[in-house]
Amino acid sequence: MRTFLSCALCLLVSSQVGFCSFWTASDEPDPEVKIEVLFKPEECTRKSKKGDLINAHYDGFLAEDGSQFYCSRTDKAGHPQWFVLGVGQIIRGLDVGMMDMCPGEKRKVTVPSELAFGEKGKGPVPPNATVVFEVEVLSVSRGPRSMEAFGHIDLDQDRSLTRDEVKEYLKLEYEKGGKPRDDPFYDKIIADIFRKSDFDRDGVISAKEYNIYDHDEL
Repeated sequence: MRTFLSCALCLLVSSQVGFCSFWTASDEPDPEVKIEVLFKPEECTRKSKKGDLINAHYDGFLAEDGSQFYCSRTDKAGHPQWFVLGVGQIIRGLDVGMMDMCPGEKRKVTVPSELAFGEKGKGPVPPNATVVFEVEVLSVSRGPRSMEAFGHIDLDQDRSLTRDEVKEYLKLEYEKGGKPRDDPFYDKIIADIFRKSDFDRDGVISAKEYNIYDHDEL
């Protein structure tokens, strides 16, 4: 079952970005992902690692001619994307290229075709294309599969998440990142989260609905 807060707070990346690519591990060596740090804050309270919940903006370009094929700031409502790092919810090259990033850090990540869209391409990305992403991480927090994260959101500890609880969690995350937003911003995200995660439509997200991988942590 692929949903937990529907990537969140998270799988907005698969529905909005359109380049979600669930990959599996391979014994073959990875082609090189090139990383250029464009900006790094002096203070870094937490660096991204596999399993962390990331909130980020990114722009995608074709390396061959520099043409842009995606921009999270203009796509649909322009929300930054939520995803869990290192588990295949984005293309593999970004899973590699966004490790060890600080909140506020910006990078240029060049991804070879094998770790991007491969021989078939996708949408405006042609087959066998090297792609370049300019990424900005807004927040890094413990991944939503963990009991710790669920407990932080589940304020009344009743093993289910209400809209108010999710909204409060989102507000705290954005405030920690220094980017507080107004209520309509949060309401749009929450509506999408519940549409994708509240399978029985009872108005709350249960621990089972939240736990995309049926993991024992919950």
